[in-house]
Amino acid sequence: MTVSEEIIRVAARGDGVTADGRYVAHAAPGDLLDPNGGLIHGPHHATPPCQHFPLCGGCQLQHLDEESLRTFIADRVTHALATQQVDIGEVMPVHLSPPATRRRVAVRSAWAGKQLQLGFSTEKSHRIIDLRQCDVMTPQLFALLQPLRELLGPRLNRARQVQIKLATVDQGVDVLIENWIANDLDTHEALSEFSKAHGLARLSLDEGFGPVPFWEPEPVTVTLGGVAVAYPPYGFLQATPDGEAALIAAVHQIVGEKSIVADLFAGLGTFALSFDAQRKIYAGEADREAIAGLKSAAGRAGRSVFTEHRDLFRRPLSSEELNKFGAIILDPPRAGAKEQVAQLAESKVADIAYVSCNPASFARDAKTLVSAGYRLQRIWPVGQFRWSTHIELVGHF
Repeated sequence: MTVSEEIIRVAARGDGVTADGRYVAHAAPGDLLDPNGGLIHGPHHATPPCQHFPLCGGCQLQHLDEESLRTFIADRVTHALATQQVDIGEVMPVHLSPPATRRRVAVRSAWAGKQLQLGFSTEKSHRIIDLRQCDVMTPQLFALLQPLRELLGPRLNRARQVQIKLATVDQGVDVLIENWIANDLDTHEALSEFSKAHGLARLSLDEGFGPVPFWEPEPVTVTLGGVAVAYPPYGFLQATPDGEAALIAAVHQIVGEKSIVADLFAGLGTFALSFDAQRKIYAGEADREAIAGLKSAAGRAGRSVFTEHRDLFRRPLSSEELNKFGAIILDPPRAGAKEQVAQLAESKVADIAYVSCNPASFARDAKTLVSAGYRLQRIWPVGQFRWSTHIELVGHF
């Protein structure tokens, strides 16, 4: 068997790749192509733990062992940067979240005959895999799927599909049901009984005009940096607590002892609230509900956080504004922060901690900063979405 028939790496979408460029589904590094068209498993090919793999779109990489998973995560980052000709000073060890720790998930409904299904879509289609096992989400979230089937099955119009969004919060589980109208007394009573029986923190319905809490015995919060912050229905959270801690630790290494820091795209305050009250933090965020929650929580806790409701795509901080800070934390959505990075490139800020969930947009922005004289000293790859091709990272400029 020739070297060209060996899988040497895993591509961005999870396919194995041979030395001569052939793509092979569900292949791990070290696997060999069988001349008869099959695949001979090598030392890095793992037995997928979930009965739904590979049909379920929630995971693409359950056939990889731990070493290959970590290599894939690091390679996603380094390859993206290489395509933009950006040099990296140091790649830190990969942080990989353990199974059954994802605390925020969204599942969809579908009908199979008389059976209501709840689960994730298959890869590259809208077909739903009815989850009877999930090694990704926390057991607390997974345990709600069957009760939700029993609640919705008799009451859901078969022409209607709903999306159910679940998140772990301080008070338990936050549930948001989208695209469902519950307008009769029997349904209202059933929802109340369901919420009580399962000890929900909150149950919200979105009939197309935004989430409306139906059940919320006490205000729902998430604790960030030791501070309880008001949590909007299915608001943004880092996917796993350990992944969040890894990102925060990297950001703190970059910021060091600097006393005046800007947290851009601050959200609910994952990074802003991770610093003690001695630091002065500016937090900019376009989501009005999130920034209002951060402002209120920081005030109650006595944290020195100045908040601003600001769209950093349309109105980024100027280079003059940025120069007031010793360090900048940047945590944009998947599109990156092209407009804000252009201003950073013209600034004199000493250190930038760039948190990203998209290696491609990160690499594009990194090229802008490096072209302006910054150096990418270090990156921390983080695999919060275990067995998924979705990765995160922190870069130090």
